[in-house]
Amino acid sequence: MSERRTWAPWAMSAPALLLFAVMLAVPLLLTTILSFNAYNVDTGPVAGSFTVEHYVHIVTDSYYYEIFWRTLWISGLVTLICIAIGAPEAYILSKMRAPWRSIFLLIILAPLLISVVVRAFGWSMLLGPEGLINDIFRLVGIGPVKLLYNETAIVIALVHVMLPFMVIPVWTSLQKLDPSVESASLSLGASHFTTLRRVVFPQVLPGILSGSLIVFGLAASSFAIPGLLGGRRVKMVATLIYDEYLHELNWPLGAAIAFVLLAANLVIMLGWNRMVEGRYKKTLG
Repeated sequence: MSERRTWAPWAMSAPALLLFAVMLAVPLLLTTILSFNAYNVDTGPVAGSFTVEHYVHIVTDSYYYEIFWRTLWISGLVTLICIAIGAPEAYILSKMRAPWRSIFLLIILAPLLISVVVRAFGWSMLLGPEGLINDIFRLVGIGPVKLLYNETAIVIALVHVMLPFMVIPVWTSLQKLDPSVESASLSLGASHFTTLRRVVFPQVLPGILSGSLIVFGLAASSFAIPGLLGGRRVKMVATLIYDEYLHELNWPLGAAIAFVLLAANLVIMLGWNRMVEGRYKKTLG
C-alpha cells in the first residue's frame, strides 16, 4: 500500500512531465547544442563540430552589449510602470461591487483576446506623425512629436499589452486579504495612506512579485512590438535573434544570443524574487 502511494503522485504527474519535456526541455536542449555548433558562411551550421566562438563574439562585441542593455532597461521600466498602474487598479477593482467588478474585470482582460500584432498596428496608427496623438498635440500648439520607431513607442505598447498580467496576480492576492484587518487599522487612527503602505501593501507583495516576474519575462522576450514599433534601428534581443536566424542564416549565433538572454533573465528574475521574498518574510515575520 505504501509503495502504491509513493508512485501515485508520479503516475498522475507523468502526462504533465511528458508535455514539459517535449515542449520545453527538448527544444531548449537542442537550442543549447546548436549554440555550440561551428558555422560556415557557405554551408551553414557544421554538425558535429563544436566551438564557443559565438559566445566569445557576444561577450567581446559592444554592439550586443547595447542591445542587451536596451532590452533589459526597457523591460525593467515596463515592469515598474505596470506595478505603478496595475497595483492601484487591482486595489480599486477589489473594492468594487457587482456587477461593476465583473464589467471592469472584463474590460481589463479584453485586450488579451486581440492579437499582439493587431494591437501593435493600432499603436502605430495612434503614435504616427499623422496619428490621433499628434493631431491633439497640434491642436494645443505643439509640433509633431516623434513617437514612433523609438523606445517610447515600445514602452507604451508593452505597458498596454502587459498590464493585465500585473493586475490579475495583485487582484488575486487582494481577494485573500481579510477586510477586517484594513478596517482595524483605520479604526485605530491610521490614515488611508498609512493603511495601504503598512497593512495592505506588505500582504500583496506575493502578487506584485508574481506579476512583475511575468511582465519582465514577457517584455524581455517580446518580438512583435519591438519589431513593428521599434523599426530597424531600435533593436531588441528578440528582433536580433530573428535577424540572425532568418536574415543572416547564422543559426548557432542566434541560438547563443537566445541562451544568453535566457540566462540574463533567470539571473535578474531570481535575484528580484529573492529580494522581494526576503522583504516579505521580514515584514510579516
